[in-house]
Amino acid sequence: MIDLRSDTVTQPSPAMRRAMAEAVVGDDVYRDDPTVRKLEQRAAALMGKEAGLFVSSGTLGNLLALMSQTERGDEIIAGRHSHIVTHEVGGAAQIAQVMVHPLDHPQDWIEADAIRNAVHSEDIHEPRTRLVCLENALSNGGVVPLPVLRSAYAAAKALGLRVHLDGARVLNAALASGCSVQRIADCADTVTFCLSKGLAAPVGSVLTGDQAFIERARRNRKLLGGGLRQAGILAAAGLVALDSMTERLAEDHAHAKLLGELLAAIDGISVKMERIQINMVFFKVDRERRTPEDFLNKLKEKGILTNPDDHGLFRFVTHYGIMESDVRAAAQAVREIMEG
Repeated sequence: MIDLRSDTVTQPSPAMRRAMAEAVVGDDVYRDDPTVRKLEQRAAALMGKEAGLFVSSGTLGNLLALMSQTERGDEIIAGRHSHIVTHEVGGAAQIAQVMVHPLDHPQDWIEADAIRNAVHSEDIHEPRTRLVCLENALSNGGVVPLPVLRSAYAAAKALGLRVHLDGARVLNAALASGCSVQRIADCADTVTFCLSKGLAAPVGSVLTGDQAFIERARRNRKLLGGGLRQAGILAAAGLVALDSMTERLAEDHAHAKLLGELLAAIDGISVKMERIQINMVFFKVDRERRTPEDFLNKLKEKGILTNPDDHGLFRFVTHYGIMESDVRAAAQAVREIMEG
């Protein structure tokens, strides 16, 4: 099977498996796992922050960021289609107990003027706005330009707000932007980024920020049952990811662009070429030729896995383990399905 559902389906590299087997470990709740501590320090330095916290997932990292920078009943500003709003089970409301002020934008960016217009005053009738949640890369595969991020951050800080960046694929965003990842991370007080997805580690994300924030987040992680014991086995794979998997993201981007070009040449397939900025390809299928359900089933019969359509829009994601030959095979499968 050629699995194009997501870059979360990657398998750990041989080097990761060796590192996991040989990892020096300790009890991380006691903060004596040397491999976890090394990973947290490396991740914090990469993002230009004081400290880091190893967590089991990006969802947990984002939730801890909300819990550790707000109080019950506060308001956060976030994009209407951001991952925090649409794909994290309502944790902001259920657990962090904050209100979300969602912002709309044609490209799902959050701009400075939108922040200034959305923030509430200290009037007793209004919730207190405390945190702006940015995202880069976006859930739609787009990348927010660095000047937009910088102006949004400056506007938030001028209003006395904290800023969190959901940077699940921030290394992809940095590559697409042609800048260092720290320049993007400089546009937020706290950053979560995934070691899985494009970096191909089997488990984990790192939440980064100033030392006081990380100490609050560590306590909240324990509260949520996220305290880990001999977590160095997992952190070891994360270190390999940072050492050897960041530069190969360019392969995934190139494969996505090639896949988009091949699909765009197929009659009945409409590709959003402007959205191919990282490792995702979004496209529509002509319903008069194939219904979404039929198209999905035919793909599976041909050995291609992807997720069901989202309002008529399909997504292919390239990742570690997907070669150029797989890209060409997937495009050929789509061509055969559309030609009947």
